[in-house]
Amino acid sequence: MRSIWKGALTFGLVNVPVKVYAATEDHDVSLHQVHAADGGRIRYQRKCEVCGEVVAYRDIDKAFDDGERTVVLTDDDLKSLPSERSREIEVVEFVPTEQVDPITFDRAYYLEPDSASPKSYGLLRETLERTDRTAIVRFSLRQKTRLAALRVRDGVLMLQTLLWADEVRQASFPALEDPIKVSEKELELAESLVESYSSDFDPEEYVDEYQKELRTLIEAKLEKGDAVDTEATFGAEEEKGGEVIDLMEALRASVERSRAARGGKKEAEEAEPEKEAKPRKRSKKAS
Repeated sequence: MRSIWKGALTFGLVNVPVKVYAATEDHDVSLHQVHAADGGRIRYQRKCEVCGEVVAYRDIDKAFDDGERTVVLTDDDLKSLPSERSREIEVVEFVPTEQVDPITFDRAYYLEPDSASPKSYGLLRETLERTDRTAIVRFSLRQKTRLAALRVRDGVLMLQTLLWADEVRQASFPALEDPIKVSEKELELAESLVESYSSDFDPEEYVDEYQKELRTLIEAKLEKGDAVDTEATFGAEEEKGGEVIDLMEALRASVERSRAARGGKKEAEEAEPEKEAKPRKRSKKAS
């Protein structure tokens, strides 16, 4: 595994240097879109609504639009925020573990001690286990302030990011407002059914059947010869860089160079003032 972030856990005057790793991964088979007629790869371009040009990812900023005005935020703007510069995972409180509602759980991350002497890491781990408490922490990751639960899993400190309170919807269903009458006999039968299904949970017993069948289908098509040579059909990704944007820029530069060689440079310069005089359309969509 490769760490995605480095920082320090802090509670009181205790400082625990850590490396952060993603604790989960997606096992789904990666599929992409192709043209049904000839198998050609479908690619998408980031096109500007004002000038109509394809824009390289490096030239894209974020923006907020309130319906009337648009505020553009550059990477430097976002990096200037105090929380974004912080490399601390601050413990704000220790709470009983059962008080953390599972509905608020989001992404999971493992924490590895990033120190020659991991004593403070071990101290925090043992304290959480002995007190049966979960630490609620606050930190910044990828331009967002996060709230998270810090707990121990298999001897390793683990961060479980939490949804903010206003991100959890309240359930309100009119059909459940009226009391539902259930007889004692019905409850006994239902409890008996539950008992017949009772067991200890072992996640290893469960398999993603859809992904398993999808892989079997792909392998069967490969064995049957029902496939095309990727490099011959689409070209080598490494050679063309896998970026339509770069190709468009190269073509545009080549056209301009050819015009200049034929003496068309002068015509392009004369047409430039007219191009600048064109009114700019204003988009109300946030980019």
